[in-house]
Amino acid sequence: MKSITRIAAALALTFGLTLSAIAAQAASISGEVKKIDESAGKVTLKHGPAKSLGMDEPMTMVYRVKDPAMLKQVKVGDKVTFEAEEAASGYTVTKIEKAK
Repeated sequence: MKSITRIAAALALTFGLTLSAIAAQAASISGEVKKIDESAGKVTLKHGPAKSLGMDEPMTMVYRVKDPAMLKQVKVGDKVTFEAEEAASGYTVTKIEKAK
């Protein structure tokens, strides 16, 4: 009986981690850096659909960045994946990294 409980717990944990990974992928948006404005803490990104933000069409947008240090990780022309959230002041990039 203990082994069945352990197996069930292991399966539940695995299932939960898999769902978390799927959710993280759904939140990631693929794009390209078009412009960086370090003084304003903004980046212009050309990207595909951003389902996590309710955007079904590709577009180019200016985003604020949560941490201006993120702008040092990328340069114009880089292919990136990023995550963003909608706030009262507009859309804000919370995470950005060069695409692999």
